[in-house]
Amino acid sequence: MALLPVDDALALVLKGLVPLQAERVTLDDALGRVLAEDVAATLTQPPFDASAMDGFAVRFEDVATLPATLALIGESAAGARFAGTVGPGQAVRIFTGAPVPDGADAIVIQEDTVLTGDAVLIQGAGARRHIRPRGKDFEQGEVLLRKGTRLGPRALVLAASANHAELPVIRKPKVAVLATGDEVVPPGSTLSADEIVSSVPIGLAALIEAQGGETLNLGIAKDDRDSIVALARTGADADILVTIGGASVGERDLVASALQSEGLLLDFAKVAMRPGKPVLYGRLGSQRFLGLPGNPISALVCAEVFLMPMLRALLGLAENERPLADAVLGEDLKANGERQHYMRATSTWREDGLRVVRPLLSQDSSLVAIFAKADCLILRLPHAPALTEGGTVEILPFSD
Repeated sequence: MALLPVDDALALVLKGLVPLQAERVTLDDALGRVLAEDVAATLTQPPFDASAMDGFAVRFEDVATLPATLALIGESAAGARFAGTVGPGQAVRIFTGAPVPDGADAIVIQEDTVLTGDAVLIQGAGARRHIRPRGKDFEQGEVLLRKGTRLGPRALVLAASANHAELPVIRKPKVAVLATGDEVVPPGSTLSADEIVSSVPIGLAALIEAQGGETLNLGIAKDDRDSIVALARTGADADILVTIGGASVGERDLVASALQSEGLLLDFAKVAMRPGKPVLYGRLGSQRFLGLPGNPISALVCAEVFLMPMLRALLGLAENERPLADAVLGEDLKANGERQHYMRATSTWREDGLRVVRPLLSQDSSLVAIFAKADCLILRLPHAPALTEGGTVEILPFSD
């Protein structure tokens, strides 16, 4: 298969992906989840005219001329309102959040008063602004949170304030991750001279779960068709199957042929991108399949470019939740070649708030320690001309 442009490959990856079905979760389990429906208020907040200050509830006309002495007829506290009515020449002691008594239309803050037995001396004018009117925050039936909202702390406070104990959210996409290779062993193993540590599943799980998905680690398959098929079958209920390694054209790159025996239909096998040319994508029954290169940097860059948009589509998130951003180039860049290049880069911020990015000295896709220092990827389109320091570039910021 010929090299496919990144945009064309991404269009194929996203084609037909729709949000997963909804489920209800408690507020305790809703952080980071995505709303499947609009959420409306079940009550009006505040449910009554409430005092914004500690002081005295009065009739505004009674404090038009100061000083004024008013008869103290009771008290209104949060959860224990004054049941009577404030009449001419009367006042009610009131606390922050308490219902404003009938008849009162202003609050005099306690600093402007002197309490003298059953009366209060008003020395400062009352203010209507110290009353929070009923429904100032929201009204019953008002839509407070829209479908597609990712729920953070502020949204959860709002939902709780609107008296919701549960919320309808999109089911977490389940991603099965299968590493491959005779030479690959789990982290913490005692390595022989020819073995390497399987690090990519750890990074993928972090990306998947930070995006709102659920990871099923299928383990490490040998470079053997039966091993690949057997482990892949254990993840058959996942929405997406991701394999690591075995995506190229060597004698031991068996992923595609092994899964094709299970019914895999490939849409593409090579993408015009750097790093990450050998990328497989297709469908295995109702399951989407993404085959990533074994190189850790290539695999994680490809996951940012393809897997993260897949998860956002399954969660019903807007495509621009993580848009490309503009940044200022901190040094000259050479012209780009025929493949779209995702250059690992670091950022600083100027006093004017603009982000300045500089590519890391080495773009070798095998260097994990250098990759860990990057905080974004500079996007260089195929055949992009040389750029000088101070020019504008597009970047894909890392979520962490």
